[in-house]
Amino acid sequence: MKRVLSVVALGACLTMGTVYADEAKANNKVEVTKQQSGTVINLAGKQRMLTQKMSKEALFIAKGIDVDKNREALTKTSALFDKTLKGLIEGDKDLNLPKTDNKEILAQLEKVKDLWKSFKANIDKVIAGKSDKTTLEAIAKENLPLLKNMNEAVGMYAKASGSKLDPKMAKKINLAGKQRMLTQKMTKELLLVANGIDADANKENLKKTANLFETTLKDLTDNCKHDDIKKQLGVVAKLWADYKVIIEKADTSDASLKKAEELNMPLLKEMNKAVKMIEASIK
Repeated sequence: MKRVLSVVALGACLTMGTVYADEAKANNKVEVTKQQSGTVINLAGKQRMLTQKMSKEALFIAKGIDVDKNREALTKTSALFDKTLKGLIEGDKDLNLPKTDNKEILAQLEKVKDLWKSFKANIDKVIAGKSDKTTLEAIAKENLPLLKNMNEAVGMYAKASGSKLDPKMAKKINLAGKQRMLTQKMTKELLLVANGIDADANKENLKKTANLFETTLKDLTDNCKHDDIKKQLGVVAKLWADYKVIIEKADTSDASLKKAEELNMPLLKEMNKAVKMIEASIK
């Protein structure tokens, strides 16, 4: 009888061990490093910028400014947004993006995905050569909900980074990344004015966007403890001083729009360098 009980007990122990092992295996998710958390916040934040960059490129095309160049850029920007969105959801080795497991963030990314589907349809029309006013007005209407919902996802990523990443660092990457978006948003707003789409409202929006960019740049610079990053932010400030003249006046003359096209991308690229330097400073 004792032998029978021992065998039963042993079987029960082995069964429980298997159950615990299965549970451990099921819960054995790949640990996301601090550096990967920084990359996720950076690339999710970059998506905000891409919503505005696409809108800007479509509006440059509508104004007949460097049409072929902007059509090519728009095609690439759209493809990058799509690839990054899929990478955030499913993971992407090329982009160093781990798969998102957080259910709340996934639900938010699904909202972005739905909005993107509609927005992309209008972007595709512009790429195909159909930049009529109805299409432009749809882009003007739909880009902000896409931006806002992507921004909400970025905030959720920053919050979820928790113990993996210093909250101050997460906030800094988020704010610096947001600056990239603002360089494109203000250019988009200038072009909406130039294209006669809600001109008065977009002049006001342009003023607010410029003020936010300037105050955030000052805040990032004043609170920067790395000399190399501070120097890079100085490069951004110098470019901004040149571009600010056009933005403050909401100057939509042909000469100013051409200059806006020349200045907005260097401003974006130098701001992007600063974001990458901040991300690389994670220890």
